[in-house]
Amino acid sequence: MNFLVVDDDPVFREAACLLIEEGGHFATSASSAEVALEQVQQDKIDAVLLDLHLGRQHGLTLLPQLLKIRPQLPVVVISAQGTVKTAVQALHQGAVDFLEKPFDAEQFHAVLARLRRIEEMGRRIETLEQEVRETQAQGAEALVDFETPAMRAVMDVLGRAARSTASVLILGESGTGKSFAARELHRQSHLADRPFVTVSCPALSKELLESTLFGHVRGAFTGALRDTWGKVKAADGGTLFLDEIGDLPLEIQPKLLRLLQEREYERLGETVTRPADVRVVAATNRDLKKRVAEGAFREDLYYRLNVITVEMPPLRARPRDILRFAEHYVRHCAAQFGRAVEGLSPEAAENIRRYPWPGNLRELRNTIERAVILAPGKTIEAGDLPVEMRMPDAATGVVAGAPLQAGALVTLQTLEDQHIRRVLEVTASMSEAAEILGIDQATLYRKRKRMGLK
Repeated sequence: MNFLVVDDDPVFREAACLLIEEGGHFATSASSAEVALEQVQQDKIDAVLLDLHLGRQHGLTLLPQLLKIRPQLPVVVISAQGTVKTAVQALHQGAVDFLEKPFDAEQFHAVLARLRRIEEMGRRIETLEQEVRETQAQGAEALVDFETPAMRAVMDVLGRAARSTASVLILGESGTGKSFAARELHRQSHLADRPFVTVSCPALSKELLESTLFGHVRGAFTGALRDTWGKVKAADGGTLFLDEIGDLPLEIQPKLLRLLQEREYERLGETVTRPADVRVVAATNRDLKKRVAEGAFREDLYYRLNVITVEMPPLRARPRDILRFAEHYVRHCAAQFGRAVEGLSPEAAENIRRYPWPGNLRELRNTIERAVILAPGKTIEAGDLPVEMRMPDAATGVVAGAPLQAGALVTLQTLEDQHIRRVLEVTASMSEAAEILGIDQATLYRKRKRMGLK
């Protein structure tokens, strides 16, 4: 937990922060009401220890201001001149406990333990509310019963990996559902009721990314006006998901390696070593082996991340799931936009099934969303789909994603590739497909590998 100690006495603030950190928590402090309000508004504060006497301002005046910013924030009021009347007044105004100075470490840790229970209860409620929101939204996350064997194999590995504490590396093209896989891994793990925190590695500059990950102290760099905790601390006890880890700057990689190996880190501009209780899950659409060979990614970090690896198949390699996802998105988008669209026409469904979907699930969802908005009737027709999915190519006369015919103005290689794909889709085994194609299984294996099929 992250505590804020609000007291105008620097000696007490320092002593309270030490006691909190001895209990395995994190602590920051504020010497005035103004600073306290700013920190509660801008930082992730889990609980506040509030002294009643803050110079010219009274703690009971600050208490409702704090709760206005964060209505569910647990606040413990402390005072050296405590009375029953004052304690009752504080509790009536929203405080969860009252502690009279001076107090010993045992009393203090008992209060911290109560606050921890309150925090855990709040987190469980938040997790349940999030699950309800996701279910009501009917997002893609509801589809976990995949029919494509390759996808079933991925989910099986994730299910078994979830019960361990090992790092997991999720590979795959952009838009294949790597973030969904990471969330599903967390949901099935023993950490399901703990935080799931995402950091997008390419989204920030090197300096901001390091601060976002590990936090910083005041004065660590220009603009660092106060101490800040990072995502590692926010994920304490849960899962830290590093999205697009292949783009992590080389300068930050040693610090991430230390986090994985030693389970410790330091905030930017600080020399205090802090323990890290997080499980790291990473994802990338990059070829990390190639990045290692190019000197852009540390080899030791690659092997540390590569304990358990799964690769999300592209949508074009998951023909049995394409229409299920499309129909799922139709229902979701129709409900979201208040449209009476009920499904896909046979022609639209065939175009969707045969299109190669280079943008994977992300492109499919955007396509369905557009079609639901523009469709004039209750059924999405082929004409409601993007032009590249239904118009013939100007040079070849071939409809993008449609079945090729003998005599089409395409290469033999293109014609062969599509024929092999179609045979593999409708056959139950490699041996059956090879027999139909009139080639041996080793040749079929080589052709599948060249085509990027798994």
